[in-house]
Amino acid sequence: MMKVPMQTINQKIAVEYLKFFYPPLRNEITQLSVQDNFAGVIQATINYLKNLLQESKINIIAHHIKLMDWIYRNGNSYVRTVIENLFVRSFESFKKHARMAHWKLLYQYMPVSFQIIYNEQQKQDEIFFKK
Repeated sequence: MMKVPMQTINQKIAVEYLKFFYPPLRNEITQLSVQDNFAGVIQATINYLKNLLQESKINIIAHHIKLMDWIYRNGNSYVRTVIENLFVRSFESFKKHARMAHWKLLYQYMPVSFQIIYNEQQKQDEIFFKK
């Protein structure tokens, strides 16, 4: 059997996956995608995960981070850029609002690709903002 390479995920395909991955957000994601607001879709997923963080649902958050990593790894350059600049960047806020033990668990569950991006962002922020 021949292995067919997967199509690169563009923002429209990513939106369809996100509607499937985030059933509670389906209506909001649909509204934002109709407005061609992919960044808004990603922000909606971040807000949802922050709510789960307040409820200490670390395993569910870790699962959603892995799903987003899958979209990231298979996404086109636009999808990857938005995920890097919104989704991964939001981890700093997660860190600030989580208990240290929860943050350590989340970081441990985080895919290596996101750990690398997050750590690079932190280094650049130190340089640019003298944190």
